[in-house]
Amino acid sequence: MKKLVIYLMADPETPELARAAVEGGADIIELGFPFSDPLADGPVVRRAGERALARGMRTRECLAVLAQTHAVVPDTPIVPMTYASLLEAYGWERFEQDVQAAGGSSMIIVDLPVDERPELRRVQLVAPTSTDERIALAGAHTDGWLYLVTVTGTTGARGEVSSALPGLVERTRRLVSAPLYAGFGISTPEHARSVGALADGIVVGSRALQVAEDGPDALREYVASLRGALDS
Repeated sequence: MKKLVIYLMADPETPELARAAVEGGADIIELGFPFSDPLADGPVVRRAGERALARGMRTRECLAVLAQTHAVVPDTPIVPMTYASLLEAYGWERFEQDVQAAGGSSMIIVDLPVDERPELRRVQLVAPTSTDERIALAGAHTDGWLYLVTVTGTTGARGEVSSALPGLVERTRRLVSAPLYAGFGISTPEHARSVGALADGIVVGSRALQVAEDGPDALREYVASLRGALDS
C-alpha cells in the first residue's frame, strides 16, 4: 500500500488535527517545528511557522505537542521536521533524545547535509539537482524512507506535478533500496494518484495546512480524498 504523509505545524491544535488526519487515512504525521528563517518553505508553511512562533511555540513547546500528538495517535509514526540551527541551539544529542522520549519515530533536518552529523538518525532528502553519489549516500544513511523533493525551490501547492519527478524516481531506484516518498507541490487527489504511481508514498504539506485552518473535519475529509486516490 502506498504511504500517505501529512505535514502539520506544531501548535496547540495539532493533536486533534493529527487524529483527524489519521482517521482520514494518513500513515505518518510530519510535525513542523517552526524556525525563524525556513529556507525550504513556501508562503503557506512560512506563515504557519510565523503564527506558531507568535503563539510561543519554541522547541520545548513543540516537544510537548509531539508528546500530546503521540498520545492521541500512538500507532502512527510522527516525524519532526526542522532546521539545523534549532538543534545547534538546543543541543544535538539532547534534541534527538527528547524527540525519542516524546514519541518521535525519526526526524527530518532539511538543511543538514547527509555527511554532517551521520550519527543523527534521520530521513534524508534528495532533489533533482542531487548527484548520483549524493543520492546513493543519502539512501545508505536514511532512516526508513527517502524523501524525494520533486522541485528545485520551496514547498507549496502547485497546479502541476513536477516534470522532474519521473527521472528522479528512475535514477534513485537504481541507486537506493529504501522506499521513496515524494513531496513538494502535491495538493490534489489527481496529484496523489499520478505521483503514487511512480513513488512508494507521498508527502502533502502546504495544502494540508490550508485545509487544517478549517478544522479537523475538513482535514479528515481532505486526507480521505488523497487516500482514496492513492488506493485507486
